[in-house]
Amino acid sequence: MNQTIALPARPVSFSAVREQVYMVFPNDLNANDTVFGGLIMAQMDRFAAVVADRHAGGVCVTASVDAVHFVAPARRGDVLIFNAAVNRAWTTSMEVGVKVDAQSYDGNNRRHILSAYLTFVALDSAGKPRPVASLQPETVDEKRRYEEAQLRRENRLAHAENIRTLRASGAKS
Repeated sequence: MNQTIALPARPVSFSAVREQVYMVFPNDLNANDTVFGGLIMAQMDRFAAVVADRHAGGVCVTASVDAVHFVAPARRGDVLIFNAAVNRAWTTSMEVGVKVDAQSYDGNNRRHILSAYLTFVALDSAGKPRPVASLQPETVDEKRRYEEAQLRRENRLAHAENIRTLRASGAKS
């Protein structure tokens, strides 16, 4: 008999990563003297993984990145500030939202530079998906992000189905 045990809902604050910083050095810059996007994405994935692992109480893997929106560049001398939190949890997966700000080294001029949404899947010791706790959003912003995450999930699943249908039809480009 394979029963799913209902796990108690967890608040967003249980696993959130707040105000984690990364100081930009010259080797982090591209030829345009702005931070490599891939560097920011790697840091973002690491912080999001910490959030997912905390929420799930175990190992999680990145299953997809729905969106990475580079809003503005980070430059030489900036400090990157990462914030990440679970937006919604389903049966074995969850969406983690990440926001990155950049601030000049003197603490002035803080600006939003990136927003992203990553989906993680919790794994058991055999590497198979396992149940995760649901999420209990508490604030107005958490409730908004919770609802938006469901829309992104529905769009992601519909997109995957549309691709499967197209491929099954033998369509050629």
